[in-house]
Amino acid sequence: MELLGRTPMARITVPLPSRHPGFWAKLEALGAGGLKARAAVAMLRGARERGELRPGAPVVESTSGTLGLGLAFAGQALGHPVVLVGDTELEPAMRALLRSHGVRLELVDRPAPRGGWQAARLARLRGLLAELPGAYWPDQYNNPDNAAGYAGLAAEIGNALDHLDVLVCSVGTGGHSAGLAGPLRRRWPGLEIIGVDSVGSTIFGQPARPRLMRGLGSSIHPRNVRYEIFDEVHWVGPREAADACRRLARGCFVSGGWSTGAVALVAAWAARTRPGAVVATVFPDGPHRYLGTLFDDDYCLRQGLTGSGGGPVADRPLEIPHPQAVEATGWARCRTVADPLADRTLPEPEPGTAAGTEPGTAAGAGTDAGAGEARS
Repeated sequence: MELLGRTPMARITVPLPSRHPGFWAKLEALGAGGLKARAAVAMLRGARERGELRPGAPVVESTSGTLGLGLAFAGQALGHPVVLVGDTELEPAMRALLRSHGVRLELVDRPAPRGGWQAARLARLRGLLAELPGAYWPDQYNNPDNAAGYAGLAAEIGNALDHLDVLVCSVGTGGHSAGLAGPLRRRWPGLEIIGVDSVGSTIFGQPARPRLMRGLGSSIHPRNVRYEIFDEVHWVGPREAADACRRLARGCFVSGGWSTGAVALVAAWAARTRPGAVVATVFPDGPHRYLGTLFDDDYCLRQGLTGSGGGPVADRPLEIPHPQAVEATGWARCRTVADPLADRTLPEPEPGTAAGTEPGTAAGAGTDAGAGEARS
């Protein structure tokens, strides 16, 4: 447990894709278990304190990878075997890594007709809960202990910076954005918080579409997402995220996966468009699980992430008036943020009215051809 947290912050100035004054990035890949080890420990400890998780009982969860590493760490530290439900889109390197840490890994081999890979994983998870006596499901999407686990991260950011104007957060389960918002806004009441989602994700009111990016966005609506904390939301496509990841790797040796590329792109834009502002973000993981995808030239070329076929990478987002007015298929920005389950004033976005079709965006940058059903 002494290995948890206390990760460094780095000043990022590499062009993404344009020059910018720089922003701060918390490098969670350099902590044991990555970013989500913080949430995993908090969820298991909370369940133990409430008597929901007995000593030595198994922990069962659905994951696209990052929380799985966190649970492997927490399970070892607290003495619980871990059973994870992934899917066949999970990278071979991540499968091997999880198993090497003692995880029992179950893989579903086809997406559900509704809800895609995420729904298929959750269906298998429910079966495992019935098969394993005393098993505990943390339910990362809806467990408030997920957000509470990031109190330490908020304190580390607060102690590292004299001032903070803008915080950029990736949004998947909603845990770390919810956990950071309260403590950091108490310290800096004027703090602006920007949420970063994936194209094809339903979290902020867009329609569910096939998604190439894993660990960012969702095809369900997690209760941990606190919509009221966000001043605006950006949707980023895989072409833009991949470009940012590869620029980071070449320019400052610090990089990561889809979420890292997406938040880096938006943080650089925020620093560029708010002169003098102090901007910070969190890089959730490192590059190693992505060596066969994001950092593989052939893979990127096949997926249209590199090469001239997709056109230039956007250096600014397309502005849209409401999440339900336009479907984003590339980098887009909206300053109207509302819970999509509570806000039904506008119709579903019209297909084809999409980011990536106007100047300043990458044409077709989020179409994810051949990526399969929606997944997280």
